[in-house]
Amino acid sequence: MAQETPRNWFTERCEEHGSAFSLETARHVYEEQTPYQRLDIYETTRWGYLMTLDGLVMLTSRDNFLYHEMMSHPALFTHADPKRVVIIGGGDCGTLREVLRHPGVEHCLQVEIDERVTRLSEEYFPELCEANGDPRAELHFGDGIAWMKQAPADSVDLVIIDSTDPIGPAEGLFGEPFYRNCFRALGKGGILVQQSESPLLHFERIIQPMHKAMRAAGFSHTRTLHFPQPVYPSGWWSATMARKGEPLDAFREADARARPFPTRYYNAGLHQGALALPQFMLEGLPE
Repeated sequence: MAQETPRNWFTERCEEHGSAFSLETARHVYEEQTPYQRLDIYETTRWGYLMTLDGLVMLTSRDNFLYHEMMSHPALFTHADPKRVVIIGGGDCGTLREVLRHPGVEHCLQVEIDERVTRLSEEYFPELCEANGDPRAELHFGDGIAWMKQAPADSVDLVIIDSTDPIGPAEGLFGEPFYRNCFRALGKGGILVQQSESPLLHFERIIQPMHKAMRAAGFSHTRTLHFPQPVYPSGWWSATMARKGEPLDAFREADARARPFPTRYYNAGLHQGALALPQFMLEGLPE
């Protein structure tokens, strides 16, 4: 539940965990009830533009690079030679931009259910949409769960689930049946990566069941990496990777160090560090 409080503060309340996060706003610039959700955009005083969906913070201009870089580069540099990438969700197109920074990627399909998220991102977050016109990019507006059911076997190297929280349209993206379809679509050594919420707030409810469901779907190795995300509940976020047949500890470290594109957060040392987990996660996750 969220609300815009007096003195022009947007506040998202995390009632379940007794916490809240606020951003000072200069003005409320856009609102729309799309076929899927309520979409609002605010201009903040220090964080650029803010997009919310159903009253929950999705991204700000100031800190989205943390999420987009960590949802893409660790998995891409872990795969031996990623050429075919599918993004489920990702309507703001920031993850698409990061994926297409990799010159070896030949095709990236983004399957987003709500076209309005993308069109409003093009208007208010144009820096995230720089790769939308790349000839390797393909935008498809539809149900990602249905698309993955129909995906040919062994047709993809990397699947990125850049989704909202596991409620509403995104709920089906967090279960074993969906992971089984991803497993089938991925080729040898293929990697699935999914945003997995806050290690502090959602470890037992989301991260642990996610590992269990991914393993049950056929993935032999799963790993969670973590990173800061100031505008999300607790300020501490994560992404969980699953792989067919090969471990996830090693990555193309030399390539990551020599990457031919700029990053603001990701680097090879950060990649290695993000795989080091606090004790409670080590004790609660499969080896």
